[in-house]
Amino acid sequence: MTFSAELERRFAKLLDSYPSGRQRSAVVPMLLYAQDEIGCVTQELVEEVARRCGVTPLQVDEVIGYYSMLHRKPLGKYHVQICTNIACQAVGGEQLYEHASRTLKLGNKEVTSDGLISLEEVECMGACAWAPAIQVNYDFHHFVTPERFDNLMQALRDGTYQRKAS
Repeated sequence: MTFSAELERRFAKLLDSYPSGRQRSAVVPMLLYAQDEIGCVTQELVEEVARRCGVTPLQVDEVIGYYSMLHRKPLGKYHVQICTNIACQAVGGEQLYEHASRTLKLGNKEVTSDGLISLEEVECMGACAWAPAIQVNYDFHHFVTPERFDNLMQALRDGTYQRKAS
């Protein structure tokens, strides 16, 4: 499988950071980095990560089944996750997800026909004090109202969305 030179450097650095015999610890980050580059976790990627980390493809598949942030189908350019766990739920997280689903005309883990936006209901983002919370790719947004959500989605559509500084 062919990756960008940047991703190959990331993989090499990652694998070098683990002691000999512990490269299996790189499975999750390698899958996440590759998913970001190719859009989803393919069977070819599973086999490549297994080979590089010295584990079986079945072991990689087990990891994918456990972690909800790993996806076998392509996501939108902007993957929108909305927390509906108890803290977010108490202040409107479920209603926000329902609003998003209606507005975007998407169900859970679906992608708009243009591939721009995907939607996912998630259990917890660890942002309980700032609920309701959403995540757009790796950017967190706190105290999100339906109006603020609509503004974010419009910014995604018209190309004015500004990624938050890391």
